[in-house]
Amino acid sequence: MRHEQDRRRRRLRKSEQPISRLFPNMVTIAGLCCGLSAIRFAMTPRWEIAVAFIIAAALIDGMDGRLARMLGATSVFGAQLDSLSDFVCFGVSPALVMYMWTLHDIKGFGWAAVLFFSVCTALRLARFNTGLFEEKQPWEKQFFTGVPSPAGGILCLLPLMISFQFDNITIPPFVVAIHLLVVGTLMSSRIPTFAGKHIRIKHDWIPMFMLTATALLVLFIIEPWLSLIVISVVYLVSILFSVQRHRRLSRQTPTEPA
Repeated sequence: MRHEQDRRRRRLRKSEQPISRLFPNMVTIAGLCCGLSAIRFAMTPRWEIAVAFIIAAALIDGMDGRLARMLGATSVFGAQLDSLSDFVCFGVSPALVMYMWTLHDIKGFGWAAVLFFSVCTALRLARFNTGLFEEKQPWEKQFFTGVPSPAGGILCLLPLMISFQFDNITIPPFVVAIHLLVVGTLMSSRIPTFAGKHIRIKHDWIPMFMLTATALLVLFIIEPWLSLIVISVVYLVSILFSVQRHRRLSRQTPTEPA
């Protein structure tokens, strides 16, 4: 009788979940809605709002995982939902926004660039999901394999943000298409890129880092598009340094005997 009561209690605990464990998934869904809303505003067309929604989706994407770990609410369902949301927000929405903005002028080639970018995002996310089960050296956790999908989605929008900041600059559609091909290749490649959450800062550099972050925040408030352009360019340049550091650390790691 007592064992039967214990089984009933366990089934009850499994059938009920505290609402706090649902918050990370709700945040992920909010990011998904932002990515889909970007497509809607691009149809209007209201380009600045469309780009803002994709940037909001990227910020939300950086929050949901940390929120899940903080609340102890990590789950396989949440991880899969996050990947599906990332594909829509950073693999489909930015590419469609760019197509509606200018790539439709070159018809088939523009749509081919959109398809290529979206497929590269799917490959990037699939590699990331399978990489979660691989054993890595401690130093390898400092790097992503390829450009992460949120960064790739924002980099995809770089020509559009340049047009916001500089009204006198006209970017040809073919250049935009090539830009999408390059960013898509960077996402699906095996080029090591810095993983921000594992970057450590020396104690002596913390004041300078805080001053730099404050300056970027002030720049973002005054000139949001210019600040995003600067951050995007700095990120692209940082890939060169991440490749050099990855090579240096891999040479320093002793190889295991066969």
